[in-house]
Formats: sequence, structure tokens, C-alpha cells
Amino acid sequence: MMVADMNKLEQAARVSMSGFQDAEPQPAPRPFHLSLRLGAVALLAAVALTAAWQLF
Repeated sequence: MMVADMNKLEQAARVSMSGFQDAEPQPAPRPFHLSLRLGAVALLAAVALTAAWQLF
């Protein structure tokens, strides 16, 4: 069997297997928690206020 034939067989196998892979549900991305987001914003605000206080 030639290399070109083996490549064609491998590509055909990948195409035929892609249907099976699509059937599995993808896990939903984890939501970024609101409390963590608010905490990060509060921390950044505190750092900005501290920096501004030191400058003036």
C-alpha cells in the first residue's frame, strides 16, 4: 500500500469518526461568579483610590 493511499484512508477514518465525536455533548463553560467579579472590581477600586490618595 502506498503512502498516499494510507493518507486517504486515515482522512476517511477521521471524517467518519467526526460524527461520533459530535454526538457527545460539550461541557458548558463555568460561569464567572458574580461575587468574585464584584470582589475583583472592589479590589481594583481600592488600589486606585489608595494610589490617588498617595499622589495628592
